[in-house]
Amino acid sequence: MAEKEKLRLDKYLWAIRLFKTRTLAAEACDSGKVKFSGAQAKPSKHINVGDEYEVKTEAKRWRIKVAALLHNRVKYEEAIKYYIDITPAEEVERLQYQAASFHTGKRRSKIGRPTKKERRELDDFFEDD
Repeated sequence: MAEKEKLRLDKYLWAIRLFKTRTLAAEACDSGKVKFSGAQAKPSKHINVGDEYEVKTEAKRWRIKVAALLHNRVKYEEAIKYYIDITPAEEVERLQYQAASFHTGKRRSKIGRPTKKERRELDDFFEDD
């Protein structure tokens, strides 16, 4: 049973749903986006309960503490029980600010390109010169 207790870091990050695929989790480790005690963590590193990791994903910078080992990917509601989010308050605030200024791609009313009617009025205004 001792063999089952060994769990790779990339598999754990995938199982707790910080990354969509295990390959993405391994690539994040290789590119230095996952740190353990301030040093780059390899994807093959065996994790232990109580370890703390800094993980940089596309969405945010996480600080997580391993609460329990999770070998298989489960639904989000279950996965959040296997780690403790200890992300600093400044990072959480920065994310909330970014979410407030998030641009959806849709043009807000009365802002941006003029309507056809407004273009005609502009053309008429500038023809008088």
